[in-house]
Amino acid sequence: MTINSLWISSTDPPIHCPSYRKVLTHQGCQIMFSKSPAIQQRLFEFVESSPDAFAIFDQGDALRYCNTPFAEFFYASPNDIQGLTFVELAKNSHHSEQGLRIEAEDLDAWLQYMQSVRREQDFRSIEVVLTDGRWFLFSEQMNDAGELFIHARNITRQKRLADRIRVTNERYRHLSMTDEITGVPNRRHFINASKAELSRCWRSGKRAALMLVEFDSIKFINENFGHGAGDGALRHMAEIIREALREYDIFGRIDHEQFAVFLGQSDAEPAHTIAERVRKLVEDQPLLWESRELPLSVSIGLSLQPFDTPFNQLLEQAESALHTAREKGGNRTEMCTDHK
Repeated sequence: MTINSLWISSTDPPIHCPSYRKVLTHQGCQIMFSKSPAIQQRLFEFVESSPDAFAIFDQGDALRYCNTPFAEFFYASPNDIQGLTFVELAKNSHHSEQGLRIEAEDLDAWLQYMQSVRREQDFRSIEVVLTDGRWFLFSEQMNDAGELFIHARNITRQKRLADRIRVTNERYRHLSMTDEITGVPNRRHFINASKAELSRCWRSGKRAALMLVEFDSIKFINENFGHGAGDGALRHMAEIIREALREYDIFGRIDHEQFAVFLGQSDAEPAHTIAERVRKLVEDQPLLWESRELPLSVSIGLSLQPFDTPFNQLLEQAESALHTAREKGGNRTEMCTDHK
């Protein structure tokens, strides 16, 4: 196949061809076509020896030229796939599970969609993953005759680096929202989530309940058995509370020895029932520490208020109820309600 060419420079992207009357773009190389045999040969040698993949499809979407890296996408040589259409190449990849990774239950629907967007624009750039896990950036440019020039560059290293950055950012994001000792949401995350749920209660007109759960004996355990035992008691209590809650309740640790639970769209009876279930479960499940059973207990302050109560007011009333529970000897639940 004859390719008319003119010159190559290492500036910005385009390949310009008078016979194509279009600018064909690929990364880091600008090639303009002429009828000079020497330049034609120079261009051909460049494309043939490049580690990047190059291909040209005609207006009927049949492959008219490709270099070896492009053919290797399909585990073939250039001669093996020349003349095949994009649809045929895609079907071969799908059936053999080699080449393009096509994760589609309905292959025909996928092909129909790809055909609809493949020549929709004169130029497009897409990321493509192969079945061997490598990623390539495909740049496709179409000329006035409907011929499609493709340049594909390996971006696997960049994708893996981006994935590592994403995973690291997600880990730091998780750490920023999680209590280090117990693994439950920390104060900031709990308050933000509770305020969002309170807004939903406001829209539905339901009442909201906030429960504060405070360890009665953490100081005793720390002083007599060490902070390791105290941390173990906090983790043990967090597990007990989590098991006692409903799936949609919001739970977090908001102070050294204090946990909080937001019970959205709740009424007095179920809220008090949940609080008492938590208190009784903690009382009935002592911490096993170095072959000893350490009894545990909690005081609970519960605030049940109308849907339009600000969160800070809900928190203050729960703290007031918790103070009352402690004043009465602990290991009990006290409730603060304000019917409007």
